[in-house]
Amino acid sequence: MKKVKVLIIDDSALTRDILSRGLGSDPEIEVLGAAPDVYVARDRIVQDKPDVLTLDVEMPRMDGVEFLRRLMPQYPLPVIMVSAMTAPNAKITLEALELGAVDFVLKPSSSFGNTLWEMMEDLREKVKAAARVDVSRFKGTPLTINSVPVKSRKVKVLEGTTDKVLALGASTGGTVALRELISGFPSDLPGTVIVQHMPPNFTRMFAEKLNEISRVEVKEAESGDRVITGRVLIAPGGYHMEVIRSGGYYHVRVTEGEKVFGHCPSVEVLFNSVAAQVGSNAVGVILTGMGRDGATGMLALRKAGGRTLAQDEASSVVFGMPKEAYLCGGAEELVPLSRMSEKILQLLKGKR
Repeated sequence: MKKVKVLIIDDSALTRDILSRGLGSDPEIEVLGAAPDVYVARDRIVQDKPDVLTLDVEMPRMDGVEFLRRLMPQYPLPVIMVSAMTAPNAKITLEALELGAVDFVLKPSSSFGNTLWEMMEDLREKVKAAARVDVSRFKGTPLTINSVPVKSRKVKVLEGTTDKVLALGASTGGTVALRELISGFPSDLPGTVIVQHMPPNFTRMFAEKLNEISRVEVKEAESGDRVITGRVLIAPGGYHMEVIRSGGYYHVRVTEGEKVFGHCPSVEVLFNSVAAQVGSNAVGVILTGMGRDGATGMLALRKAGGRTLAQDEASSVVFGMPKEAYLCGGAEELVPLSRMSEKILQLLKGKR
C-alpha cells in the first residue's frame, strides 16, 4: 500500500516533534519532514512533493490563510489546518476552509476536553482522507474569500410555524457547501436545522458569517428556539440538537451527551428526532463528510415519510456520509451541489 506523504508546517519545535511522532506511528503515513515557517515549507513542497500538508493557523511572518491564498493557485495540495480553540483562530480557520483547506483539527484544550491522543487519532484519519481529495480545481485560480451579495434583506421572522422542516447534516467540506446553499435560499425558506461537525466557538462564528450573507436569519441554536420560516438553526459545538413538536409548533432542544458515530453534535441524533417529530413534513439532506454519521437516521426519516437527498460523489470533498446514506437506503437520490438548492426547494413545495 502506498503511504500518504505528509509535510508538517508549524513554528513550534515541540509541536513539530509531537505531530511527526504521532503521524509517523501510523503505518499508512510517511512524514517527509517538518518546516518551521511557510518559506521553508515552500521549498520543501517543491522538493519533496508531499500528498498532504498540515498547517498551523497562527504562523510567524505569514498566517495560514495568506499562505493558502498564495499556495493553492500555484501548487494545489490537500491541507489540514491545526487550530487552537480561540475566537481569532476560529475566524482564520473558517477563512482557510473557504480558500481550499480540506479540514481542521483542534489542538488539545482543557476547556474543550480533547486530549493529545484524541487529537492525533483525529489528525491521522483526516490526513488519510485528505490524500484522496482532488484539489486540482484551484490550479491557476486567484483565491478570494467571496462575499455573497444579499439582494433582499431578511424579512421579519414569521410568528407561526411552517408545516415543513429542512434538516441538513455535513462534515468535511460542509462549511463551504452550506455557505453556497444557505446564501442562495429565499427569505421564506421553511424552518431549517443543521448539524455541521464543529467544536464550540467555531459553530457560533460559522453561524454569524452565514447570517451576514443570507436572506434568512442564521443563528447558533439554543434550547427553546422556534423552528420557523426564515430561520436557520445550527447545532452548537459539543451539544446534540433535537427537534421537538409542541402542539402546532416545532422548537429545538440542545443537550450534552456522549458522541454518536464519533460526533457531538451528531447528524444521527438530529435526523432521528426529525423522523419521530416531523415525519412526512420533513426534507433531510446529507452533504459532504467523512464517516457514516446520519445514515441510519436518514433511513428512519425516509421510512417516516420524509423526503431525503445526499450530495453526489463528484461534488463532495469526501464522499463518506452521503455514500453511506445512499447505500443503506436512507437517501432517495444523489444530487450535485450545483443542483441541490433547486432540488430541496422542489421537495419543500411538495413537487417530485
